[in-house]
Amino acid sequence: MHDPAKLPAPGVPEVAFAGRSNAGKSSAINALVGRRRLAFVSKTPGRTQLINFFSLGSTSYLVDLPGYGYAGVPAEVRQHWEELVGGYVATRSSLAGVVVVMDSRHPLMPLDRELLAWLREAGRPVHVLLTKADKLSRQAATATLQRVRRELASEHVGATAQLFSSMKREGLEEAQEVVEGFCRAAQKQSPG
Repeated sequence: MHDPAKLPAPGVPEVAFAGRSNAGKSSAINALVGRRRLAFVSKTPGRTQLINFFSLGSTSYLVDLPGYGYAGVPAEVRQHWEELVGGYVATRSSLAGVVVVMDSRHPLMPLDRELLAWLREAGRPVHVLLTKADKLSRQAATATLQRVRRELASEHVGATAQLFSSMKREGLEEAQEVVEGFCRAAQKQSPG
């Protein structure tokens, strides 16, 4: 959706996926739902330019937010994305949580930190998915995870993090449990 007024009416819990362009967001969504081409995977960063809703039956939505940090996008398009995504994250009543997707080889870049600060201010539950973990040695991946968890503990209390590889299908169960947990928590809080 390009126009916030045309988003589906709030209702069932939504779990949004946000991340830098080319961090593996679409691949992670596809792996989590067990579909190859649900979210479009591209070698070209910045392809997701709309807010895309993927229904998980009648119980919840996965929401693919436009990637951030891609320099090849014109300034006015970047500004539109920021307003679109910013409005969604700040005001969407059915947003149950945000999965922040980061390339495990380059986590917590300045724009990632900016997003995390923004989500903290909005009071959104956060889970960091450190993708492409298969491209690191086990020792390097473990060290990265520990560092990210330490920083989150001091800067974004309550945020969680995990290693993930859509290619090797590692971390799938843990990520699915987090998404389901966001949805269960939102359902408990919703009136009715």
